[in-house]
Order: sequence, then C-alpha cells, then structure tokens
Amino acid sequence: MVLGVVLLLILLKPIIGQAGSWDINAELGVEVRSFPEEPQFSGQFNHWQSSFFSSVEVKWKSDDSKHQFFVEPFVRLDSQDSERSHGDLREGYYRYSNSGDWSILAGLGKVFWGVAESRHLVDIINQSDSVEDIDNEDKLGQPMVKLTFLKDWGKLNLFVLPGFRERTFPGVKGRLRGPVIVDSKNARYEASEGDNHVDYAIRYSHYFGDWDIGLSAFHGTSRAPRFAFNMPDNRLTPIYDQITQLGIDIQYTYDAWLWKFEGITRAGQGKRFFASVAGVEYTFYQVSGSSWDIGAIVEYQYDGREKVTQVSLTEPPYETPSPFVVEDNDIFTGLRFALNDSQDTSFLVGSAIDTHDSSIFILLEAERRLGTNWTAEFEARLFANTSSSNVAAVFRDDDFFLLRFTRRF
Repeated sequence: MVLGVVLLLILLKPIIGQAGSWDINAELGVEVRSFPEEPQFSGQFNHWQSSFFSSVEVKWKSDDSKHQFFVEPFVRLDSQDSERSHGDLREGYYRYSNSGDWSILAGLGKVFWGVAESRHLVDIINQSDSVEDIDNEDKLGQPMVKLTFLKDWGKLNLFVLPGFRERTFPGVKGRLRGPVIVDSKNARYEASEGDNHVDYAIRYSHYFGDWDIGLSAFHGTSRAPRFAFNMPDNRLTPIYDQITQLGIDIQYTYDAWLWKFEGITRAGQGKRFFASVAGVEYTFYQVSGSSWDIGAIVEYQYDGREKVTQVSLTEPPYETPSPFVVEDNDIFTGLRFALNDSQDTSFLVGSAIDTHDSSIFILLEAERRLGTNWTAEFEARLFANTSSSNVAAVFRDDDFFLLRFTRRF
C-alpha cells in the first residue's frame, strides 16, 4: 500500500507536474545497536542488533500554493526482532490553503505539541512507534481531518480523528521489553467501536510579547494503554480506554533564557489526575570566543496518576490501574552543544533521576554531517542504580549504544 501510493504519485507527475512543482527526497540508512549486558529475560537476543531503514518524501504543490499533496512512507528491516521489521505511512495527505487565512488537511498526518525537552505531555494526537525507540519521539501516521484558522487573534486547529493506531511493542527476541510479551493482536477497547472510534481534538495557540501559549483538549481513545495479564497465554493484553484530556503549554523567552511548562489533567483512566513538566534552558553563546553554543537544561517531571506496582498484575483483577509511567517524580538535567560548524555537529547529554528511589536514566545523542549527503549519528541509553520497585527495572540490563549512517538522495 505504501509503495503503491508513492508509485501512483510518481506516475502522475507528468500529468499534474506541469501545473505545479514536485520535490522528491529519499533516505537510506543502516543502524547498529550494541547491548553490553546479557539479556534479563528468556528468549531475548544477546548483544548485537542491526537494521536497514528507508523513507521517501514526495511533495507536490500547485503554482498558486493552494493545493498540496504529501506522502512519506517508512520501512525498517531488523536482524533480530521481527516486530521491529515494519512499515508505516508516516504521512499521506492532501491540503487546501485559502490565501493563508485557513486550510484543511485530509489523510494521514503527524502533529507535534509541546515545549519541554524531557517529556511531551500535551502531545497526544499521534501514536508512539515504540519499537523504534523508548523515548516516544517516533510517531505513527494518524488518520485525520484538520481545519486550521490563522488570524490576528491566534492559530486554531480543529481535529476529527477517524481511526486508531495501536502502539507497537518489541517481540519475543526484542530487547527493551518486560518479562511478559504484549499481545497486540487481541487488544481491548472501552469504546464499542474498537479501533474505529472517532476522536476529537482542538488546540489554540498564540504569542503575547515574549510568551508563547497553547491550550488543547482531546476526547477519544488513549494512545497509552493499560495492561491486563492473560494467565493461560502468559501475555499482556493492551487496554485502550476512553479519556478526556485538557492541556496547556507555555514558553517564556527572556534574553538567553527559555522558561517552559507543560501540564495536563486527564479523566478516564482511574481517577482524574494532573501531570506536569516544568523547567528552564539557558544558552551560552560563542563560549570562550568559539563558535560553540551550549544550552543548560533543568526540568522537573511530575505525574499524579495511580501508580503501577509489582502486584498490579499478580492479584485480581490482574490489570494495571494506569499505563506504565517512568517519569512520575524525576529531575532531568542536560547540556546541548551546537558547534555551528559546516558539518552541523551537535551533542545532547542528559540524565533523569527519580527523587524517590534514586534510579538514574542517562542519554547521549550526537549528530554530524559527512560531506553533502551522509549523516552519522551516535546514541546511548543507560540505566544506573535502578531500584527493583521502579517501572524501569525491566530495562536495567538493556543499556545500549547505537551508531547510525544515513544517505540522503
């Protein structure tokens, strides 16, 4: 299906391309992950995992810029985990724009909300592609109709979301999973329509001087599932509840300071709860006379939902009261380096420490262009001093280092 859409647009290029402009970009890459520790659970592979991935962006825009087609398929082939070998149409939509005042988009789209570095609480439209990474930064395409108004009083987005995408999870051989495999094929839904339930969302955003503010509301199927333990099959069954979430994101800019806040209140998964992430980023420009910029980040993460404990799946009703949440009372600190060189070299190093049990999560990300078309990336995810009572204890032997090379065409 994904390749079929791309081929259709390419074949149509001689017909509609005469009345507009085309832009086709592709990337092909290889990725290697190394896990130094032996696996914690039976069936997992030992140390090395390699994969190939590719994506294509096909864009067409009419001469008057009112009509636009955009398609972005993605595919990954993994050497170890069959669940990580997958394809997805990240985006595939048509958009009509009316002189910049309003636009309407129909198809598969990606939407990002939020201002914080360590956790994006208000970002709820797209489902996480969790086999890609555990940071919830990779998203699946979401079927949607989006109506956008751009006025002097701000930007208003209205969403109708017809159809639900289930979260992806590692398979039996995969790392970065728990002791029990997730049975995604038999997911349960609170809505009688199942994954055909229609969700709705709205977001208003605007700036007032140095303040950028976003207000959002969502009603529909939760992107993050709870779980039930199926004892006969020794599997976890995802449970997707109906929720109503209200969110706010605020960023205040003052000289080299960025003050950030995201907060939500959610009903529908147990008792109504409040969660937030708040912090500050300060950038030191041209440090010691060099071209380097260094950003220092500090954020506090709070989550007030009912906690998942070790007995959640071992006593009736054998269900977790809420989704698994690691960032419930943590402090994140980080440094962002931008070398501002011709190769666009950048680094990010950060850590989050749980204020209750002192469990530590460490991340490192680095990126550099090699010549005109190649990019090299390095990542590390490390778990230190992980308490057995912490949800992240299932990852304590899954420290990994990643090297990725990408060729763009």
